[in-house]
Amino acid sequence: MPYWRLSKLRIAIIGVGSIGGIILGALADTDADIVCISRGNTSLNLSDLGLVLHTPEGSIEVVPSERYLLVNSNSGPIPGQIRNTCDIAIVCGKTVDNHTLSELASELVSENGCVLTIQNGLGNAELLAHKVGSDRVIVGSITHAAWRNSGGEVNWVGRGEIILGPLDKRGDVYIESILHILNDAELNASRSDNIKQILWKKLLINVAINPVCTIAGVRNGALLEVNSLWQQAMQAMREAATVARASGVDLGDIDLETYLREVVSISPDNRCSMLQDIMAGRETEIDSLCGAVVMRGEAEGIPTPCNAILHGLVKGIEKSSSFD
Repeated sequence: MPYWRLSKLRIAIIGVGSIGGIILGALADTDADIVCISRGNTSLNLSDLGLVLHTPEGSIEVVPSERYLLVNSNSGPIPGQIRNTCDIAIVCGKTVDNHTLSELASELVSENGCVLTIQNGLGNAELLAHKVGSDRVIVGSITHAAWRNSGGEVNWVGRGEIILGPLDKRGDVYIESILHILNDAELNASRSDNIKQILWKKLLINVAINPVCTIAGVRNGALLEVNSLWQQAMQAMREAATVARASGVDLGDIDLETYLREVVSISPDNRCSMLQDIMAGRETEIDSLCGAVVMRGEAEGIPTPCNAILHGLVKGIEKSSSFD
């Protein structure tokens, strides 16, 4: 069992966007020592204004900057007094920045600490394992829904859950402590022994919601209101499920339509992360979502035309957003 289980934890949040903002806001109500790694305007807002969090219940909470240690990742190396002092490093950043994120995680986590990734897509945990060792990587899937406005305020629009498990069975020693702190923060965390199922079930949701809502420029709830959008989302999801099963992933007894409807129903007002990226002129995670499904499908000899089209359209929107 990790040595730090009986002491106050130091937790790093790497990437304080909408999901990272939820994690920060929730952990601020615990006794954890918090380190925030951010950059650009996000770092400026966290420094000057603190975190402004709109909760699902309608309240507005402010986490003052004095509650956390803030590091601007664009300002140079991790300071010596923080380097390798964190018991848990939670990676929330975008997959397009994975190489930088994995380097930051390795610089922050202590010798006996672990790294929890709650990112979208596939392959994130394996990249982290190259940096810190597979025995210290915990894989998570988060369904809490949030979006961030232009002023940096985080709108937590739907409570969900965090499901996690070790990449390597040797990582079991970290699970109890992680669950304890996340549930102390009321983030509804639980454990699963089927990591591939965790990742693929999250991917199913992401390929259904993110590209369709991004291309249409709508919030999640529109999928339930416009049948043609719903059908596109379901087709992308079915293709991904077929690829997953062909790859040997046990998805369990899942009804895809019910699963998607449940997720959309708890986040109808949410702007998905991909739409937020496009609105802000940022590169999206489409390569690690629909792009990953297409690549895995090709490897298994399974056609994925819907995912291929969605992938191409989002890549086109990325390019068009740079037009004057």
